Amino acid sequence: MGKYFKLVVCFLGILLWFQLTAFTASKASDFSNLTTDTTFNSLPGTPLDIGTRLELFVDDYLIDRLTGNAELRLHHPEPAGIAIVHDEPWEGSGSGYHSIFFDGEKYRMYYKSWQMIIEPGKSIPENSICCSYALSYDGKHWYKPVLNLYEFQKSKANNIVFIKGLMGGVYADGGHPAVFRDENPDAPADARYKAVLVGTKKRGLFAFKSFDGIHWTPMSQEPIITNGAFDSQNLAFWDSKIGEYRAYWRYFDKDTKDKFYQGIRGIRTAKSKDFINWYDEKDVVYVNSPPEHLYTNVVKPYSRAPHILIGFPERYIDRGWSESMRALPDPEHREMRSKANPRYGTALGEALFMASRDGVLFKRWNEGFLRPGIEREGTWIYGQQSIGWSILETKSDLEGNAPNELSLYALESGWTGTSDVLRRYTLRLDGFVSVYAPMKGGELFTKPLTFTGDTLVINFSSSAAGDIQVEIQDQNGKPIPGYTLADCPEIFGDTIERAVTWTNGSSLSSLRGTPVRLHFALKDADLFSFKFQ
Repeated sequence: MGKYFKLVVCFLGILLWFQLTAFTASKASDFSNLTTDTTFNSLPGTPLDIGTRLELFVDDYLIDRLTGNAELRLHHPEPAGIAIVHDEPWEGSGSGYHSIFFDGEKYRMYYKSWQMIIEPGKSIPENSICCSYALSYDGKHWYKPVLNLYEFQKSKANNIVFIKGLMGGVYADGGHPAVFRDENPDAPADARYKAVLVGTKKRGLFAFKSFDGIHWTPMSQEPIITNGAFDSQNLAFWDSKIGEYRAYWRYFDKDTKDKFYQGIRGIRTAKSKDFINWYDEKDVVYVNSPPEHLYTNVVKPYSRAPHILIGFPERYIDRGWSESMRALPDPEHREMRSKANPRYGTALGEALFMASRDGVLFKRWNEGFLRPGIEREGTWIYGQQSIGWSILETKSDLEGNAPNELSLYALESGWTGTSDVLRRYTLRLDGFVSVYAPMKGGELFTKPLTFTGDTLVINFSSSAAGDIQVEIQDQNGKPIPGYTLADCPEIFGDTIERAVTWTNGSSLSSLRGTPVRLHFALKDADLFSFKFQ
């Protein structure tokens, strides 16, 4: 009896070992594509060193736990008015793919200019397509300077900066532009501005440079990146935190199928030291997000916290014909478009929000960040609500010394008529995601961290009856005398920067470099970001 019992136990042990081995291998496969950036990820048990960095709650990097009724809440931009109308003869209802950035005393904008002509039963023709240029001194009102560079309908009186065709010996598509000011301190003066364009005769992305953002020449006669699909806005930029360039572009994930296509539209990335030779090519991966078509990526460092990359990919979804689809605006034109291609009538788009600290693994919010909005002409259409690359900090329209705000720009009113528009939206500074709790209350506990400032400053909003209190604990979670919740007066209001005080004042100089945890107690309040300064 004992002999057989031992055999059974041995067999069960071997079976369990095989199951654990298979499970471990499966999990390793699940995360084989993920990378770890040692700059922002500490070893287990090692406190996070945040120095004086501004930290946002766009991921769980700092969060140990949320208790009570506290939760992470995604916020949404508010419409603020039309920024620019694409109604010139060389522009039209297919304009888009905006590159927008601040450049000293002015703002620059580059965008695809294209008139789509849709006829029943015919696909969209590849007619004239180019890249145009606009300027602004406040980020709200834009004008189109006459550049006299390229001829359109026998005249150079236009704002065209790239064409689809031969430019400096390179055949490229000016209609898929991504333009940026290069913040690399070693960039030569004649390459202070850079752009990537899709090749037309050679597959891939081509690099262009400019000394003034107007006159452009190729940096190479060969494509710099070739492994991708590229039928979108493909972009690159200087990342000051790693001291290298990053690129993000479109590809099709052939391993992931859906019922309509042979693959899922995805995002691929790589790095470069010189903008010509690229390495470490990887496919962008996500935390707890389903496979979905992402038409654009709009990735860039967040200017107020450049160690965090943020993106606003456009989710592309084809829901097919249904009663709800037929109830959307302009059903006759939708039906007509579908005769050229079914998806032209039934595909929809909206902008999402995502964030990353290593450039490969992104926390992507699965809820819509910029929804198509109230039903009206020009919304609920494929390609609309795509956010331009990227956001600006602008002055508030409110009176009374209101703080600056974020301006985002999204496309609408395309596919019909002879023009489309770029609408400006606003969001509070750092206002992408907050830790929120209702009046019932909730709490946030951070992971152990170290800092180098003297004062804790928070970006928050509360109701008149709500508030926030902050406690500082040692790394084991024990409140530090003098910095307990009882020592912290209730903080209420709505501001971008408020210094936290305790009974003995606000100075934290005695805790600099000491591993601590922060404990936030919230009632009917949102906490957007914090920093030590």
